[in-house]
Amino acid sequence: MSMSDSDTASLGSEYKNFRQISRDRLLYEMLRSTKTGDSKSSWKVLIMDKLTVRIMSYACKMADITEEGVSLVEDIHKRRQPLPSMDGIYFIQPTKENIVSFLSDMSGRTPLYKKAFVFFSSPVSRELVAQIKKDGSVLPRIGALREMNLEYFAIDSQGFITDNERALEDLFGDEESSRKGDACLNVMGTRIATVLASLREFPYVRYRAAKSLDPTTMTTFRDLIPTKLAASVWNNLMKYKANLPNFPQMETCELLILDRSVDQIAPVIHEWTYDAMCHDLLNMDGNKYIHEVPSQTGGRPEKKEVLLEDHDPIWLELRHAHIADASERLHEKMTNFVSKNKAAQIHGSRSGGELSTRDLQKMVQALPQYSEQIEKLSLHVDIAGKINKLIRESGLKDVGQLEQDLVFGDAGTKDIINFLRAKEDISREYKLRLLMIYAAVYPEKFDDDKISKLMELARLPPDDATAIYNMRLLESSSDPKKSSSVPFSLKFDVHKKKHAARKDRPGEVAWQLSRFYPIIEELVEKLSKGELPRNDYPCMNEPSPTIHGSSQSAAIRSGDIPTPFSKRSRRTATWARPRNSDDGYASDSILRHASSDFKKMGQRIFVFIVGGATRSELRACHKLSAKLQREIVLGSSSLDDPPQFITKLKLLNANELSLDDLEI
Repeated sequence: MSMSDSDTASLGSEYKNFRQISRDRLLYEMLRSTKTGDSKSSWKVLIMDKLTVRIMSYACKMADITEEGVSLVEDIHKRRQPLPSMDGIYFIQPTKENIVSFLSDMSGRTPLYKKAFVFFSSPVSRELVAQIKKDGSVLPRIGALREMNLEYFAIDSQGFITDNERALEDLFGDEESSRKGDACLNVMGTRIATVLASLREFPYVRYRAAKSLDPTTMTTFRDLIPTKLAASVWNNLMKYKANLPNFPQMETCELLILDRSVDQIAPVIHEWTYDAMCHDLLNMDGNKYIHEVPSQTGGRPEKKEVLLEDHDPIWLELRHAHIADASERLHEKMTNFVSKNKAAQIHGSRSGGELSTRDLQKMVQALPQYSEQIEKLSLHVDIAGKINKLIRESGLKDVGQLEQDLVFGDAGTKDIINFLRAKEDISREYKLRLLMIYAAVYPEKFDDDKISKLMELARLPPDDATAIYNMRLLESSSDPKKSSSVPFSLKFDVHKKKHAARKDRPGEVAWQLSRFYPIIEELVEKLSKGELPRNDYPCMNEPSPTIHGSSQSAAIRSGDIPTPFSKRSRRTATWARPRNSDDGYASDSILRHASSDFKKMGQRIFVFIVGGATRSELRACHKLSAKLQREIVLGSSSLDDPPQFITKLKLLNANELSLDDLEI
């Protein structure tokens, strides 16, 4: 079963996005392939380890797995009941521990299962294969032994993580732990390569280069993170190229490897989209939200756990919309629904004001045929209402305005001082995030004691001071803030004497507080146009003579790439398009058209950020996919909301900084 885009395109079949392909491979290429011979109709047991069970749960639902003939899911490291009449499907990492458990299950006179179909999440070593082959009682019981090359979490239709939650600590912390750092990068490199193998993509591998200010400056381990990871990915790809059937022999896409130092502002600034606000302000557990619904008996409200995911069409439509836009659209949907249903008008708010949750409950009872629609709408009306209330009560608009003004050079030290004096009741977290943004925009202020004085003024405890000082660990010697020759110098508009971390993008800001954009938005656009500087972002590949028959041979090596796709659509992203919903709920059309948007896409672009990606960066990839007509897939070691990122930053080991440097 070939997973190459070019193959699917040539067959004229529907374009499938990144997560759909991952799901299809697990369900059809793995589970369905075990339905052969006398195994065709029987139910099977699926045995997984801690990592692969999460890989599966991100890509598939339990109902999907059951439909493929799996009646039981088990943990390989727990004691299991023997089921000698059933086949076992093993989806496991190729580790010594897993192999020992597998052999223990299937060897001897009484194996746990009739037959075993073994699928590894990443390439298995020859030693482990030899260990399996050595056991004569196990060999005849193996129905399949294959490498799936699928070792990543598909967290979004265009996003994945490699589950290296401690990458920031392992890579940017204590300088002496380079062995731990190398091990972390090797795991990451293997997992990124499985993404490319899974999609049958062979990329041009670009990475952010390490640059010293002068030949006397020593290049540190941190400076080399993207370089080392690019080398690891490349080595894995070379093995796939040599050994994997149907793996492309010439470049089919582009991969850009960055690390968190490329943009220190994106992880801490308030992102004003619906998705980001939910995760930032509502203390959600992953994508789980606890929704209170009125009790039908009139007692205490009932708590209901809901998942904010792609299967919810309203979430899919609104997640990347500005919170003000999302609130407006929800109000429109509810108004449209009520105006078109007489029963809803009777049970709704007669005053013409906002509908209460109790009103919505009455509507569900009066209109059972619309219960799912009303419940979905009431869920999102409730969430948006909570977010707007929190924004009002916490003074977040003022904080957000100052954050954006700092980033765009419209505010400086005096504005921060005035704000901290005037707004003493602002939460500790908001003050901390403001000062972290200030430290990212003005790194030189570490040296003149300004930041420590601002921390005193903000009355931040030592714990928070650690997070601010540890931002210095994210500055490498190649940090653009230290060199005016690098494209992302913070001093853009010298004639205006502005100290800005971003340039305004004319015509792109539709809502207040939505000026900010992550740096990767700029980098991906430059990469797509062939304008990404070769010195700053070298390429691992030797040029191939042709790319799918086109004349892009020396493209990336020369640094003078012709624009790959001249007939590029300038459509805005789905969330920014006008809505034509006529019944207040027709956003399911978003689901219907989600994949059709990709039917005539150019080559994919993969962007990988070491040290954690943000929701603003994921949103930027969705936006650019529509704009550039290329599927942009974002990968990272983890997806972090600001509180998580700040906690990780506090854990960084600042041993290499002396107390004199810290000026505490």
